[in-house]
Amino acid sequence: MTRRQVLAAGISSTVLHARNRIDRSRISAITDEIGNTPEESIAFAKHYGLEWVELRSVPGARRKEYAALSEPELKALAATLAANGLRVSFMNTSLLKYPWPGTDPVTRRAEAAEDRAKRVEAGAVRFGRRLEELKQTLRAAQIVGADKVRVFTGSRVQDPRALYPRVAEVIGEMAFVAEKEKIYLLVENEGSCNVATSAELAELLALLPSRWVGINWDPQNSLPFHEAPHPDGYRLLPKKRILNVQIKGKGIMEGPERLNWQAIMQALEHDGYKGRFGLETHIFDGTLIAAANTSMQEILRIVGRL
Repeated sequence: MTRRQVLAAGISSTVLHARNRIDRSRISAITDEIGNTPEESIAFAKHYGLEWVELRSVPGARRKEYAALSEPELKALAATLAANGLRVSFMNTSLLKYPWPGTDPVTRRAEAAEDRAKRVEAGAVRFGRRLEELKQTLRAAQIVGADKVRVFTGSRVQDPRALYPRVAEVIGEMAFVAEKEKIYLLVENEGSCNVATSAELAELLALLPSRWVGINWDPQNSLPFHEAPHPDGYRLLPKKRILNVQIKGKGIMEGPERLNWQAIMQALEHDGYKGRFGLETHIFDGTLIAAANTSMQEILRIVGRL
């Protein structure tokens, strides 16, 4: 390369880096993990100067998903968020997060036969109406202005990989519906489901070529499966298909499960990641909100050093 070409390449790289810089404008948070009421969640986001939030359950009502609310309720929410300068980066749902018909899910704790039968039956009912539930979710996402929706891969079985062709078929069918609405379906790696690690994400996504299927990457969720999220797990992922990233409180705060989030963010920035990072505090010892504040402060400290 000539000196002029070298300089031009350097300038180009600098410009691209600046355009893709990870800063406060790329940080989001799940509302039911940062406040005990919708009002508290909005106050939290405004306190830290956030522009985005993720939706899952109504704060204070964990079993009441935003995706299942009525249109008037969703429109009122959208208006409230807009009035407070907030947009929705991602809609977390429990789509496909249950036992699928014909599978034998592995349980991580003792379960009475009657309770298991009820759980399996409830999963079969939801599976049967999955497209109806999807359409309701897509409509909810449109109302609140989100273009990304979370999906799972069914309750984990003894040999998850044997189920991947079926998982790909089911999610592919749903992606065809989502494409018509211009909304992405993001598969999350979740320990209780058939895709729990980055390696498994990569394997499943290879069976799902649709550009409307992407990844909601939660590095923390792969730790129980003895996968090093970074650099090992990250190296396996199709980078262009990572469309949302979530950060657990235990992964960002001091402690044995802390991850090197500065290195992870630097890698994502270098590889052109343009999505957002959502805080999912996930602390269940009664200190959820305090942990959310500590986590967000650390996230913004790291972002400030990138």
